[in-house]
Amino acid sequence: MITIYERLGTHCHEEAYTSVTLTHEQRDRSRLKLTGANGEEVRVFLERGKPLLVGEYLLSECGKYIQVEGAIENVAHATCDDWVTFSKACYHLGNRHVKIQVCERSLNITPDHVLEEMLVLLGLTVTHINTVFIPESGAYSHGHNHP
Repeated sequence: MITIYERLGTHCHEEAYTSVTLTHEQRDRSRLKLTGANGEEVRVFLERGKPLLVGEYLLSECGKYIQVEGAIENVAHATCDDWVTFSKACYHLGNRHVKIQVCERSLNITPDHVLEEMLVLLGLTVTHINTVFIPESGAYSHGHNHP
């Protein structure tokens, strides 16, 4: 079993012993019991309140490097060609404290039929895709979320 208490960030240049693939919800947790890509059990005990980043390295008690990968998840993908419409959509989602991944005139959210209907009424086109969901970390968090 691998036990982890230390984060190294995304700029580690060591070779990873194994990796763990996490959903966006798992990356928000500070206590996890996982299975690494090599089949070995991994237990994570980190400080609370700071989500793990896709691409981040963790250091085990025994000196092994473990890399965090993002799981492929189903997300609602909303697009439009108009910046004003896109800005209004982001405003309304933010006003509801929805986790959102902002892209170039498109955004991703976890599927929710009520929010998807609102986006369509605002003028966006909504489809469902499978991708790694990396929501924005928020205005008061430290660092930027994109890998």
